Amino acid sequence: MDDPVPALELSDQDRARIARRSRIGLFQALAAQAVTGLLVILGAWGFAGSDAGASALIGAVAYFVPNALFAMRLLLGYLGPRRAGSLVFFWGEALKLLGTASIVAVVAWRWGDWLVWPAFLLGLLGVMKGYVVLMALRRLP
Repeated sequence: MDDPVPALELSDQDRARIARRSRIGLFQALAAQAVTGLLVILGAWGFAGSDAGASALIGAVAYFVPNALFAMRLLLGYLGPRRAGSLVFFWGEALKLLGTASIVAVVAWRWGDWLVWPAFLLGLLGVMKGYVVLMALRRLP
């Protein structure tokens, strides 16, 4: 008969180390997203002009702001006595995506004729894929 796997017991020091690494990882991910967004914005501005740069900025902000708010919520969870459960993460992720989709819809409705769509989408995707910078630098949390 198989022996049951013993439960993993973490010391307070282990928990503190894991929480610290998680907080640092959130900041690194946000910084990488900001850097990739800025590179896309500057590239769009340099190659296609100010309208493309502004469109890329709007696209980058459409994902970065909801993501930063979600990260802030996760960071606040580390400060409290109880850690947030998986449902908090699931609903936070769902609200983040809903917020991004709402921003994209409002931008399309309000400025769709003016927007430089390729630059807008590159700004959005640049921020979404900011973790690629962390992978390239081997700095994944």
